Amino acid sequence: MITACVWGTGNIGQLAIRAVEAHPRLELTGVLVHDPAKVGRDAGDLGGLGRDLGVAATDDIDAVLAARPQAIVYAASGDIRPDDALADIVRALGAGAVVVTPALYALYDQRNAPPEMREPVLAAIAEGGGSLFVSGVDPGWANDVLPLLVSGLGSTVDVVRCQEIFDYSTYDQPDSVRYLVGMGQPMDYDAPMLMESVPTMVWGGQVRLIARGLEVELDEIRETVERLPLDETVTTTSMGDFEKGTQGAVRFEVQGIVGGEPLIVVEHVTRIHPSCAPHWPTPPDGDGAHRVVIEGDPRIEVTVEATDQSGNRAAGGNATAVGRLVGAIEWLVDSAPGLYDALDVPLRPAIGKLGAAKAAQEGVTA
Repeated sequence: MITACVWGTGNIGQLAIRAVEAHPRLELTGVLVHDPAKVGRDAGDLGGLGRDLGVAATDDIDAVLAARPQAIVYAASGDIRPDDALADIVRALGAGAVVVTPALYALYDQRNAPPEMREPVLAAIAEGGGSLFVSGVDPGWANDVLPLLVSGLGSTVDVVRCQEIFDYSTYDQPDSVRYLVGMGQPMDYDAPMLMESVPTMVWGGQVRLIARGLEVELDEIRETVERLPLDETVTTTSMGDFEKGTQGAVRFEVQGIVGGEPLIVVEHVTRIHPSCAPHWPTPPDGDGAHRVVIEGDPRIEVTVEATDQSGNRAAGGNATAVGRLVGAIEWLVDSAPGLYDALDVPLRPAIGKLGAAKAAQEGVTA
């Protein structure tokens, strides 16, 4: 068994606890929290499992790292605290752990990460002997391994387009939705996520990964951004009211230019309510989906809809990101220490998981 710790118990951390507990080769041995109110609570409670796992949450980072866990799922946010997240991850790597995380966008395409981020990671790996793999859903598998896999089914490929189409009212992340993306803000508000060069910082790595996988050279990466206001005030369950006239929908593209044309495109279509921008692409049904479109011969379109137990698509998408990361731990532990990306780490079948959840539940209730 591979000993594993989950660092952070927010939206991603709760899912990570469940994923580690469900993995046949992983043993959850630690949970790190920041909130004093969570210290001492059982991991099963924090993960929403409805049963105790016998692992109490702690805020003592030194004690957890001193126990030398083989793997750490770093689930704390890096969106608004990238420097702190990097420091935490470097600390874990220095302790010799394999670390998987969605927290640092610049390291999704680690070969092109800025030196101030890449060099401390490489130094910590050299010192401690750990490994790092940074990935997610979007950016993540929906615009690296999935489009590359699907492209292999075509005789010719003209354009690769990856889309995330979501109703953000289903997200329970008001700071990110209102202030990073700008939903509900005046139309002249400068949303950090939409500022010039930021979409490329977040998703440009995915464009470069696709280009590398297809063995093509990029001329450059370009951005386009469109924003539309709400025609009427809307009320959401988790985040309250969004006023008429404020930002209600965003559509942007990060384009990989090949031969002067945008041939690799990562596109986001984001709404705070289905009534906004109905002429933009929509999911087949429900609150959202990820879609890959291969324009060529034949034209191929693959749409992925993930839902959690409550039917929430946003949480379902997060669960797939966690599944990708936790599923990579075994391969990383068995591989040489290093800094890896999505083209290095295989997406592995669910070996040992088929039917396991039902069997475990029957064992608990027996």
